Formats: sequence, structure tokens, C-alpha cells
Amino acid sequence: MKGTFEGCAVEAWAVEVWAPKAAQVEVEFGGARHGMSPIGGGWWRHPGTGLLHGVDYSLYVDGHGPYPDPRTRRQPYGVEGPSRVYEHERFTWGDHGWRGRDLRGSVIYELHVGTFTPEGTFLGAVRKLDHLLDLGVDFVEIMPVAPVPGRRNWGYDGVDLYAVNEEYGGPDGLKTFVDACHRAGLGVILDVVYNHLGPSGNYLAKFGPYFHDAKGSYWGDAVNLDGPGSDEVRRYFIGNALQWLRDYHVDGLRLDAVHALHDKRAVHLLEELAAEVDALATVVGRPLTLIAESDLNDPRMITPREAGGLGMHAAWNDDVHHAVHAAVTGETGAYYGDFGPLSALAKVLTRGYFHDGTYSTFRGRSHGRPAAHVPAHRFVCCVQNHDQVGNRPEGDRMEPDQLWIAAGLLLTSPFTPMLFMGEEWGASTPFYFFTDHFEPSLAEGEGERRRREFEGFGYEWKAPDPQEEATFLRSKLDWGELAEDGHASLLGWYRDLIALRKTCPDLTDPRLDRVRVDFDEDGRSLVMERGSLRVAANFGAFPVSVRLSPAASTGVESTGVESTGAENAGAGRILLASTESARIAGGDLHLPAQSLVIAQLPPSPSTPPG
Repeated sequence: MKGTFEGCAVEAWAVEVWAPKAAQVEVEFGGARHGMSPIGGGWWRHPGTGLLHGVDYSLYVDGHGPYPDPRTRRQPYGVEGPSRVYEHERFTWGDHGWRGRDLRGSVIYELHVGTFTPEGTFLGAVRKLDHLLDLGVDFVEIMPVAPVPGRRNWGYDGVDLYAVNEEYGGPDGLKTFVDACHRAGLGVILDVVYNHLGPSGNYLAKFGPYFHDAKGSYWGDAVNLDGPGSDEVRRYFIGNALQWLRDYHVDGLRLDAVHALHDKRAVHLLEELAAEVDALATVVGRPLTLIAESDLNDPRMITPREAGGLGMHAAWNDDVHHAVHAAVTGETGAYYGDFGPLSALAKVLTRGYFHDGTYSTFRGRSHGRPAAHVPAHRFVCCVQNHDQVGNRPEGDRMEPDQLWIAAGLLLTSPFTPMLFMGEEWGASTPFYFFTDHFEPSLAEGEGERRRREFEGFGYEWKAPDPQEEATFLRSKLDWGELAEDGHASLLGWYRDLIALRKTCPDLTDPRLDRVRVDFDEDGRSLVMERGSLRVAANFGAFPVSVRLSPAASTGVESTGVESTGAENAGAGRILLASTESARIAGGDLHLPAQSLVIAQLPPSPSTPPG
């Protein structure tokens, strides 16, 4: 369906579809089928007479159908229903003053629309924006919103990629959410999936060679990015990305599992996409960000195109998550196996990747490439996210007492921090994997397929049935927990950490060579040096003392416990602490068991002139 600018020409609601092998293509609307005309390059066109905003239509290929339009903008009846004409221009935007937001120095908040609020809609999420503003985050990252089979899903089974899930509020609902975020000063990042499509309602193969015959994964058939006909397939996905950034005013895209993109062409899809997005950014006059989810540990992913990289602006870094998780929880099974020692945490805090060419026990091979030269803001890091919680069989989160330390490390690290919904108050609700497949073969086998996917991860698989509605409902956040003292205290800790990060330039400095880490493996303590600040963590069950060394001051005002006594003059002061019993005495910082303290050292004496 055409209705937006294509170069300098405007097509007034003509239906155009790519079906290179078809002998006949028809569009059905108003109770009748209408033939489409070939226009070259495998494309077919109908002038759109009678197709107005709100009219339903379907496509037929060589007499077979009805099928949704591959570029359908709206699917009001779900993935198996007809498409509906939707004009982007009819929405009235209120974000005219929005000039975008740079990822550097920002904090991201990831959420799933269906479980973030009781309503499970975009409008419900709008009503919680004040909470996010009070928290201090800069971007909201929403999990995929394409139509999915049934009424509940994480979003990674999406099809009809140009449309928006009607359960959440459809295209106008997403625009309303983005508009509200922008007027509140928040950027929006959308999670998109281009490595596969969902198993139900996926009719792209009826139109053309969108998929490889042999390649695939647990998730579905691999997209044809490098075989015959792949030029148009690539344009389909790049056009989808540009739609979100242009027509929905989204500020960035998180690209799911890019390591599963099968592309052997000289110019990788990601590089081509980066060039298109950078060009669009100059047109719309605001920064547009591409964030890759990649487990390759390859810094070329986030190296600029002009320097020979793929041009992604940032990438998720699982090594940081694994190192913090292992240090805080003591868990060392499966892919946490190499991350148990504190030396692993020290390495990721100073070099970005742990596996930078080292042997990975979980993979059974060497993995990764050095990345210490990469500005750390290009690594999006977390202590929880939808995968790291939801891929555990019981969907269990970190315990609140563990989050005090984990959050302290994350939000004082040189990386771009990302929080997962509810983490900031230590939500007790799980985040399960849930689906609503209507095809019996998928519905009956989803739980077993899920168990097989995680064989070898060391879990005793006791997950609830993903098809049960109760599994979804139990995953919804309980906002009433915010009234409880323990949850409210942790929320205050997160707010204080984010506020400190925004007021202290040392904490957002992305130069990894400026970060120094000392640790005591036996005593289970670690001290990270960030300019004049020291972030000290005690992961052990007993109190420890660590020595503070002098460094240049940044002049940040204290918001925490002051050191006292003449003997402590010049020893520094505590800015934030997870416990009131932490103290500085005689130049040593005394850390209670399982605690974290952020201290500031006094300015170094100036060197007298020679």
C-alpha cells in the first residue's frame, strides 16, 4: 500500500505488491476482486480507486488467498484477517518541539506493553510516564509490537511487520505513546525482529523468495538476504525500519539477534540499514539510533561505516550482565561458568568484553575480539532484561537485596545502562515466557519446544505452560508494591544512583582506559575507580575494609553519609551507600557484608611551581 513519499513522488493509495513469480495478482475490497497490473521488476499495481482510509482489503496470488498485504499498515482482525487502509497523515502530532535524544549519557528502560500495566496497552503505559520521569531515565525501549498470533506474546512471533498489534492499541495507540513520551522529554526505542517471522499468519513466501530454503533456527525460517531476489527482500526490511523512525517518530531501533541474520553479501544488511538511517536522520533533523543485539562480541558491529565497521550505534553486551550476575548471585552454571571469579567482573568493567578472543567454556571454543578501544557508551548493559529473566524457567528476577549492589555497579559503570521494568523497585512478579497460539500443533508443543531450546543451560525445567492465560497474567507488574517500605527504599536507591550519574561527569565518561578496578578474590570485594569517585562493593558474607587512594575531585556534593573525626580529614566522603553502617576511618572504607558504597576523594594537592 502506497501513501507516503517515495523519493519525490506521491502515490495516492495505490496498492503495490512484489510477487515476481506470479502470473496473476488481485486485490479484493468492497465484495469484489480487482486485477492488478505488472509494472516491472516483479511488482504489481492497482491504482487504489475506492480504497479509502478504513477500508478492508486482501490480496490473491494466482487465485490463492486471501492474504494480508505484505506491507499492511493495519490488521484489525489479527494475523489471519484482511488488511485495512491506514493513512499516517491523519494522526495529529504534538511533539513538534522534539529534537531527539543522544544515546550518550542516557539510561534506557525496557518494558513489555502487555505486562507493564494492568491495562496492557499503550494508553496504560502513557499513564505511567510520570513514574519513569521521576526515576530519571531518558529512553523507553518497548518490546516488539508487530501483530502476533492470539492476544498475548512477547512479540518475537510477529508477522505483518508494518502493522501494530491491535491488542496494544494499533497504529494510533503507538503514535499516542511516542507523542506522549516526546512531550515528556523521553526518547523511544522500538525492538524489531528481522532474523525470522512468526509461525502463524506468515504469508510472505506466497508472494516471493523472502526465506532461505535450508537455513533457519528454533525461531523460524531464515530471511533471504543474500540469495536470488534478495534485493527486494532487503528493501522490505529496510523500508520497515525507516517507517518506524519516520512515520511513528521513533528515536531508535533495537535489532533482535542480528547474529542470526544470514547475509554473505559484500555489504551486510546492517551496514546498508545504517547508511539509510543516517541519511534519514539528516532529513528529520534528530539523532536516530540503531542498537544491535549480538552475541558475537565483535566490535566491528559498532564501528562506524567509514572506519570499516557495520555502523551500528550501540550493541547489547551480555558479558557485563553475566559478570555482575555471577558476582552478586553466586550463580555459575551454564553460560555463567566463566564469569564466577571477580577477575571477570574487573575485566568487563575495564575492557568491555570478557570473551575477547578467550576460550568460552559454554561454547566450547574461543570467542570474541578485543574491544577496549570502543567508547563504552556503545555498549548497552543491564543486570536484568526480558531474556535474562524470561528465559529462566520460573521467570524469576534478582532478589531486592542483590539489586542494591547490582544497580550500584551498573549505574556507575562507563556503559549505557538499561533497566528492565519493575527492576527499580525489586518487583516480586515473575516475567514468564507466554504465547497464545491458535494452531493446535503449536499450542500443544510450545512448552516442550521451549524446554528443548534451553537444554544444556543447567536448569531444572519447571516452567508454567506458556499457553495458559494465567502465565501471562502472573507476569504483569504489581504497582501496589511501590507502597511497601522495602520496595520504596530500593526505588529511592535507583533514583539516587541515576541522579548522581547525571550530575557527575566522571560516571558517564566512556573511556575504558580511564577505569581502574582492584579486587580481592578471597575477600570478595572490588573497588572501581571513576575519576575522583570510588565504587566499592562487598559481595561476601563478612565485613571488609578497602583502602581509598587519592585522585582528582569533581566537586560533586555529598548526598550520603559524611566521614567524621579529625583523623579522617582529607580521607574522602560517602556520597551514596546501600547501608547506613558503612564508614570511612583512617583512609579506609569499611564495608558491611553484601553492600555497595560510592565515595568521593578530596582534590589532590596542587603541585607547587618549579
